[in-house]
Amino acid sequence: MTNPFLSILSKLDVTELFKGKGDLKRWSMKRTAGGAIVTEALYQIHTFGLSWEGVLLCLIGITPLCLSFLEKD
Repeated sequence: MTNPFLSILSKLDVTELFKGKGDLKRWSMKRTAGGAIVTEALYQIHTFGLSWEGVLLCLIGITPLCLSFLEKD
């Protein structure tokens, strides 16, 4: 069974997301990668049930976001 998120992501040109476009701010890699990891982990937990691997992936995915609160401007 293929993951529906992977089929959507395969059609996406990721390089365009990180370029600045006028007044729009470009995406932050730490939030985008973390979000992708958490999305995959949640899909795996939903499909196969709760496991330590899914919980670990969620922890890895939210770590950059949590650490960004400690950064000074």
